Amino acid sequence: MTLASRLAAVALASLLASGTAFAQTAAPAAKTDAKTDAAATTDKKAPKERSAESLECSKQADAKGLHGKERKKFRSECIKTAKAGTAAPAPDKK
Repeated sequence: MTLASRLAAVALASLLASGTAFAQTAAPAAKTDAKTDAAATTDKKAPKERSAESLECSKQADAKGLHGKERKKFRSECIKTAKAGTAAPAPDKK
């Protein structure tokens, strides 16, 4: 065997042997502790229930085609008037 063929054989053997070093490892198993599950559910915020006033004011804002600051201002005033017991502003039709 010549020196070049020996070097080629050693290089090939080292590539094959080191291939396992670069292999992807398995992901660690997920913990199934009761503490982990309870903490995960309390960390997530539950969606707030929307009041009838809020839903109605959103519908009116949609009907007016309001977006952004105008929508926020309209909904704020609408909800205040609805909770105060007065009639909410009627939607303007274009």
